Amino acid sequence: MKKFIFNVLFFTLFLLPLSVVFAGPTQSTSSKNKTTVNLASVSAIVIDKKNNSVLFEKNSKIVMPIASLTKLMTAMVILDAKLSLKEKIRFTKEDKTSINNYYSRIRIGSELSRGDVLRIALMSSENLAASSLGRTYPGGSSAFVKAMNKKARALGMKQTHFVNSTGLSEKNVSTASDLAKMVAAATKYKLIKQYTTTQVYTARFKKPRYNLAYTNTNVLVRAGHQDVKLSKTGYLDEAGRCLVMLRRIGNKDMIMVFLDSFGKRSPIGDANRVKKWLQTGNRGKVAKSASNYQRVKLAFYSKEN
Repeated sequence: MKKFIFNVLFFTLFLLPLSVVFAGPTQSTSSKNKTTVNLASVSAIVIDKKNNSVLFEKNSKIVMPIASLTKLMTAMVILDAKLSLKEKIRFTKEDKTSINNYYSRIRIGSELSRGDVLRIALMSSENLAASSLGRTYPGGSSAFVKAMNKKARALGMKQTHFVNSTGLSEKNVSTASDLAKMVAAATKYKLIKQYTTTQVYTARFKKPRYNLAYTNTNVLVRAGHQDVKLSKTGYLDEAGRCLVMLRRIGNKDMIMVFLDSFGKRSPIGDANRVKKWLQTGNRGKVAKSASNYQRVKLAFYSKEN
């Protein structure tokens, strides 16, 4: 039903002016600032990690699907439980079913250490890996999801709710403001920072023995940008393209959250626009198609919220 509503809005509102479709502000704290940055993402926030000051926000309180950004919470719950990262996890048909038979190169029945399962879930957003992490948690997947939501509440993420460990559900929802809190918490985990910024990795499975090469889903990390200290991408039809990062700009660490972008590279483009804006004051430009997409999605979210 939600997808149907969005499709109707897309075709009926695509050519209308933004002011006609959505009367509210598109930027909450920066709307009156003429030097604010132009972004392709529907919702965003940029925070100076050191003093927790908000440098920019745009529709940061809208509740929306977050796709595989979920996996940062998955990782924190796993590491909080202090489960052995050396223990072998066996991939099962249950894992495959839980992700609605979503494609994975991992062979059912094979095994991999929990540490490597976590690594490929974070760096390459491997959904079967994230599913198996939840299933092998003490008490199983249901206990794992409860732990995720408990962690979210403890972090003050009041508009956040999880239903699975993968993000393959539009019911995993949050806001840009809440996700900034999640990113800040995730930066305290050395392994999360390490795994999310791993460029490439070869996972060595057993029973049967085979290797799979994985690459990072963030093009900046793949290109070797050392200023990215933590990263996670996400995508669902309902969520659009999403990205969170901790990025070093000058001598400051910036928490960046970009939600629901139309184009595959739009979140990375937004991250670079923010960096340039902070360094030079240049507002940047976004494609007309991205502006049209935002117009339609804001109308959709205004009905949902």
